[in-house]
Amino acid sequence: MSGIRRTRTTVTVSSDRGVFMISVAAELAEMHPQTLRMYEQRGLIEPKRSPKGTRLYSHEDVERLRRIQEMTNDLGLNLAGVEHVLRLEQELERSRRRVDALERRTTELQQEMTAQIEAVKKELRGGELVPLKHTRDIIPSPPAAAAPTPAPPDPPTPPGPRRIPVERDSDQPSR
Repeated sequence: MSGIRRTRTTVTVSSDRGVFMISVAAELAEMHPQTLRMYEQRGLIEPKRSPKGTRLYSHEDVERLRRIQEMTNDLGLNLAGVEHVLRLEQELERSRRRVDALERRTTELQQEMTAQIEAVKKELRGGELVPLKHTRDIIPSPPAAAAPTPAPPDPPTPPGPRRIPVERDSDQPSR
């Protein structure tokens, strides 16, 4: 062997980036390129496009093509059935994401409520909360007082200047 040293470069490509031309994608999915064009027309797959308009399929696209082939060949679905299954899967995924977001928000709200309850407990003496229905046992009710008799109406005031009585402290000299 000669003293030539070879280096190996590994490139990582996002699974949704279009990297395969139609002939390569068709070979990877074990389909005819015309089948890929037909699937694109039906909206089953949407390959990316190069600046010159060449179809570029991603790893995800190839996996989707394999899945479509599995549904048609192994499960006996027609393309309308495949479209329906794929649409239902998209709806299911959206619902899962929504449920995940709601569960995260529920956890946040539970943590906030727990923190608020702890803060209220600290403010109370002894740190205990007493349910409202049990406060009658702790705080006695005021005794029932007899209904007050209504005061007689004030006599009408004569017209002219009114005198207002003023109370003064006995320590202060009067004027």
